[in-house]
Amino acid sequence: MFVNPFATHFESLEEFADRVSELLQCPITIEDANHRLIAYSGHEHYTDPARTATIIHRRVPERVINSLWREGVIPKLLQSEEPVRVAEISEVGLGNRIAISIWKNKEVLGFIWAIEMNEPWTEHQFDLLKQAAKAAKNLLLQLQIRKHKKEERIQEFFWKLLTGHFSSSHDIVEQCHQLNVHVYPFFSVGIFQFQQHIQTQVERQIDYLLKTTQQLAIPLYTIDHQRLIVLVAPSSNVYGEVHIERFFRSFMTQMKERFRVDIMMGAFGNVYECYTKIAKSYEEAQTVLKMKRAFPHQLANIQSYQHLGMYQFFDLLFEKKRHGDFHNAALEKLKQYDAQHHTNLVETIETYLDCDSNVNETAKTLNIHPNTLAYRLKRINEIGNIDLGNMSEKVKLYIDMKLDKYRTT
Repeated sequence: MFVNPFATHFESLEEFADRVSELLQCPITIEDANHRLIAYSGHEHYTDPARTATIIHRRVPERVINSLWREGVIPKLLQSEEPVRVAEISEVGLGNRIAISIWKNKEVLGFIWAIEMNEPWTEHQFDLLKQAAKAAKNLLLQLQIRKHKKEERIQEFFWKLLTGHFSSSHDIVEQCHQLNVHVYPFFSVGIFQFQQHIQTQVERQIDYLLKTTQQLAIPLYTIDHQRLIVLVAPSSNVYGEVHIERFFRSFMTQMKERFRVDIMMGAFGNVYECYTKIAKSYEEAQTVLKMKRAFPHQLANIQSYQHLGMYQFFDLLFEKKRHGDFHNAALEKLKQYDAQHHTNLVETIETYLDCDSNVNETAKTLNIHPNTLAYRLKRINEIGNIDLGNMSEKVKLYIDMKLDKYRTT
């Protein structure tokens, strides 16, 4: 007669982990779907450095996760309900393991990891591990229900921050403590623009990457149609932007390589210390996205508001220009000359300024001889009465040309 060794009430997941360890005679760790430690068995058995680090930090080290992806272990666990044998990965301190996913319908709730001791596993041990995974499902579902209720409150709180609902840093910090959201000294708001509306499966993949990254802290995030909005917290203000840019590149690369999900672009606002500035940083990130759409070539490699340069002011300048507060007669003369003589002097001067007045680079970009460029620049000077040696004139002309393009986007 078959007796289920897990058909009993467990007071905690730790008690369950000890029961699995007792039956399998090896150390056990139980993780959620994002590799955060939920429970682990006692230390009477051998353990390896990767397991020790996981227990200390309450999460699997990112270098271990990356190695498991490279070795194809995690893709197998996300596709099968069968146990997966994991060979030793010595460079990250991971010994031989047997792992299994905990499933509910088509969703992975977590994982059970067993260190393989000296003796090879028997069929009975594999059967016990599969029974343990089925028994763990209900225990993890109870955790998931509590987590979802908390996440709903956190989502509402984050949107209040993004929309400037709070006027007091004290109120924000107090709310963070109530929701158990860690308060970091520095932060920025970032946005990832996806190509399509973010569906449930992609939401899980996003959650997985955000919860497993250890490049910087991400205390809050939310999804809005085609956008992922994150609150990122670099450890330092000095190199904050560098760390955020590195995280953005890594996140976009991993979404593509691991899940075949393309992200169109990313953007983030300035790094601040006062939490009442979250709405400001969010607005700055939206400005970066807006400018990247308007000027995809010039801003292809720009992600931060700080590096947006003159484009930071385009909405304000465009509004003043729209009301006739300023006018560039030189640009109008060049546009009229191009229209009448079918020339491209406006394109020439814009490219010349794009290339920081570098003659050879400009000629190469326009696919013309440098002598031809020199002739055009002379005509531009004559027709528009533009002094190309005067930085103020060049900057004014350059901004006005970009504003013209911005008006038509």
